[in-house]
Amino acid sequence: MSRVIRARAKRGIFEPLEPVAVADGTEVTVTIPDGPTAEDIAAFQRSAGSWRGFVDAEQLIAEIYARRLTGTRPDDKR
Repeated sequence: MSRVIRARAKRGIFEPLEPVAVADGTEVTVTIPDGPTAEDIAAFQRSAGSWRGFVDAEQLIAEIYARRLTGTRPDDKR
């Protein structure tokens, strides 16, 4: 089982910002996500709007909402 909590770093110690049910001395794994690199940002900016002219955004949105109104799964007849 895993859970995500918020914590604040202070002098190399992580202080939970919410209650945690972990016994003293328990080892945990802390993952600190890196932010996007300059290369990631540049790639995102190059791709922005590249679908223009290939997709009618208004029609796509209308189709998505229309499909939400119709069931796509078979009825459960148990």
